[in-house]
Amino acid sequence: MDTTYYDHGTPAERWERAQMFFGAKDFAAAARVLGGLVEEVPEQTGPRLLLARSYYHSAQLQRAETELRVIVERDPVEHYARLMLGRTLERQGRGEEAESHLRIASALAGEFGQV
Repeated sequence: MDTTYYDHGTPAERWERAQMFFGAKDFAAAARVLGGLVEEVPEQTGPRLLLARSYYHSAQLQRAETELRVIVERDPVEHYARLMLGRTLERQGRGEEAESHLRIASALAGEFGQV
């Protein structure tokens, strides 16, 4: 597959293009743009999180899980990545595993249950 269009431009231009695709609900195209961008700037959370969301919304759950685990490993208090990881695991039928991530996400968001 020719990826010239997806890989063309500066990182900032590709970030904008990926956000445009994501906003238009073309999650597969967003993932194609973001895959190269994440390789180029692996330390940045924003592109990796949007890549995980693109994978999630295009039902590429194993890939979403992989990206989310990288984020959570680097930044254990990244609330949204925790929430997404829990939801991704739930969609894969791994509710028990998801539960701890969802609890941590709730706590990080300040949503403490009744004591």
